[in-house]
Formats: sequence, C-alpha cells, structure tokens
Amino acid sequence: MACLSSSGRPIALITSPLLTATVETRRAQFAARDDQRGADLCRWVVAGKIHNQEKLLRYFGKSREGERRAVLERAASALRQLRRQAVRVEGGSADAVRPSLMGLEGTAGRLYWEQVRGMLPEGLGFEGRVHRGAADGVNAALNYGYGILYSHVWGAVMNAGLEPFAGFMHVDRSGKPSLVLDLVEEFRQPVVDRALLTWLNKGGQVRLVGGLLDADSREAVAGRVLLRLVSAETHRGKSHQVRSIIQMQARLAAGAVRGLRKYRPFSFKW
Repeated sequence: MACLSSSGRPIALITSPLLTATVETRRAQFAARDDQRGADLCRWVVAGKIHNQEKLLRYFGKSREGERRAVLERAASALRQLRRQAVRVEGGSADAVRPSLMGLEGTAGRLYWEQVRGMLPEGLGFEGRVHRGAADGVNAALNYGYGILYSHVWGAVMNAGLEPFAGFMHVDRSGKPSLVLDLVEEFRQPVVDRALLTWLNKGGQVRLVGGLLDADSREAVAGRVLLRLVSAETHRGKSHQVRSIIQMQARLAAGAVRGLRKYRPFSFKW
C-alpha cells in the first residue's frame, strides 16, 4: 500500500519486512555497478525510454493527417536513431557509460517534449517539461501521475529483493531512490504520458489551487493512470496487466545483476 503527498510524491509504503530478505541479490546489485552488468543496465534503461518515446509519437501520429503527422514521424525516426546510439555506447561500468547516455537521453527528451507541446491545445499553457514547482496544469498532472507510477515500481523493486536506493543510470544521493528512477523510465510513456496526453487532447481539463491539482483533477489523473496499470499489454508473447509487467521487469533486473539473464526493457505496442 502506497501513501502519496498531495503533489503525488510517495511518502510511505506499507509492506512486509521479508521482501528484502534476498541478500544475495542485493550484494550482486552493489557489485554490478562497477562492471559490465551495470553498463548494460544503463544502456537499456535509456534505450527503453527512448524507444517508448518514439512509439508514443507514432501512436499519436496515427490519428493525425498531413504535415502534423509527418512532423511526428520525422521526430520518431530521429528518436529511433538515438536509441540505436544508446545501445552502442561503449564502456565497462555504469560510471563509464553514464555521461554519453545522459547526453543522448537529454537530446531525446527535448525532441519528445517539443512534439508534445505541438500536440496539446494552446489553452493548456504547456511550454515544456517542468519536474518540480510546475505552474501549469499539464506538468502538475504529469508529476502526479508519475508519483503514482513511482509507488508501483518501488513496490516491485522491493518485491524483487532489490535495494531501491542503489541505482545505475541515476547516481546515488541521500533520499533518492535511484533504482526506482531507473526502472520507472520505460513505463512513463505507456502508463502516464499515453493516458494523460490522450485525455488532454480530447478536452480534458486540470485545475490548480495553491500550485497543486484540486481534488477533482487528482481524481481524474489517478483514475486514468490506474486504469492503464490494470490494462493488458503483450509482453514476452503473452498478455499481462501492466502492473504485472512492472513486477516482471523488476525481477528481470534482479536476475541481470546476478548474472543470470540479460535485461531488456518493456516496449508497448502502438
């Protein structure tokens, strides 16, 4: 059970103390940062995020015509090239590959959010992505939706016996759940962005009171994100609820740090 702040930030999880009892996995996780296992996880975290950004732009392009569709297709093709570059970044540890991957991720993010701005109605006031202190309803809604997603990924990480605060792509910092932030990346577009951007494009409205979403807006955002979490997607040849796929990916990450299998991100079907 997750407890969220009014801005959507997870502030507490009610869980079993035995979920982190697999000490072998945690020891392997700490060691993996300094070898090829950590480098591979970084590459695929970034590649997975960029891939789903590309797919979401193509998804929205299907419902548009003319130049607007062509612009989205060109942007999606550019993201595909960035993804391929991410997979090819050289280095034998997380620290070695991180600078190049951060550059590719930043370029992809600017391209992606520029296209999002062009898709949304002007009246919503979205000028670009703001992570904290958002003054517009779109960013506030996205931040709240991501908070709900964080709580699900955080629970999955703990269920898999992993340490939430020891990441690979995201660097260590006190109070920063770096591994949660790593594994949430591939789910931002299929869970939160797809649900909220579709709603807003169809006339959905959000209202801020004192810089935060009002109660009706929070309910609307949460309802759409939670609906995506229980919706079915094809993964590894079978149909699963997205929340189950999140758990599967956390367990895959646990196997990857132990050297049992390769990590590959979830790709949603557009």
